Amino acid sequence: MTLPGPFGTPSRLTAAVLAAVVVSAVVVLALLGTGLAQTGTGELRIPAAGTTTLLRFLVLTGLAVHVGELAGRRLAGEGPRPRALSVPAALLATAASAGLLLLLTAVSGLSPPVAYGLREGRLLLVTANAFALAALCAASRRPALAVAPLAVAVVAEAMRAHPETSTPALGIGLTVVHLTGASLWFGTLLYVLRTMRLRRGGRDVLVRYARMAACVYAALAVTGTVSTLRRLPLDAVLTTAYGRILLVKLLLFGMVSLLALAARSRMLSGGDAEAPARIEVAVLAVVVVVSVLLTVVPDPHWLTP
Repeated sequence: MTLPGPFGTPSRLTAAVLAAVVVSAVVVLALLGTGLAQTGTGELRIPAAGTTTLLRFLVLTGLAVHVGELAGRRLAGEGPRPRALSVPAALLATAASAGLLLLLTAVSGLSPPVAYGLREGRLLLVTANAFALAALCAASRRPALAVAPLAVAVVAEAMRAHPETSTPALGIGLTVVHLTGASLWFGTLLYVLRTMRLRRGGRDVLVRYARMAACVYAALAVTGTVSTLRRLPLDAVLTTAYGRILLVKLLLFGMVSLLALAARSRMLSGGDAEAPARIEVAVLAVVVVVSVLLTVVPDPHWLTP
């Protein structure tokens, strides 16, 4: 195993170890993150928080892989392309959405018809059906048609994950842009790296991705900042689970930003940008599960006067 440069060029063993570490971190954070963040806050425990987090992570991962593949195909240009994962990704998101719906009935103690009639139940039904339709589109001769049901899924997820009583349209709009940007960043980078591995090069694909990523990064920074200022009172940063998890997300976001800058610097100098980009996509997976935790813990506005 050779490791030239500060990050090294990953071998199969290195990639497997990195994947195992990421999967372990995601599972541990999903199952234990809410409880750890709520330690000493006095907040009520969320029923089935770990299972909810894990299922929501699978929903967002399926969304990101599908969205990233749609965008990545446009960036890939001529040449061999990796095996399509959009159909299994959409089916994964469908199954996870259905799992969340079943979990809602179990936790609420309501009968399925009653639970499905709740706002959250209806939105989960819309999300599951949207992903199922996206899978059918991806399997057809015109996979780009999946953009429409994926857009419906994004809006439904934004409405479900961030319910607001004041200016709900603004909050939903910010979340839609943020969720779309995050899916493009994570999913498209994953597709680009798979393409580069298949072609044993393909630096031009990474260059085209970097141009798109700059716009996505700006959109994420703006919407994330505005959403935080709207949702998190300053005196609740350290005393609520939401504030603590947000600090972890900001730390990880800064780490990903440095990795993205390192990849861009190497790319401009003609060096190997693939190695830091692989670490970047691994950290992004952890960012996704931390972001999901923010939708599971209580809204700080409910806890502060």
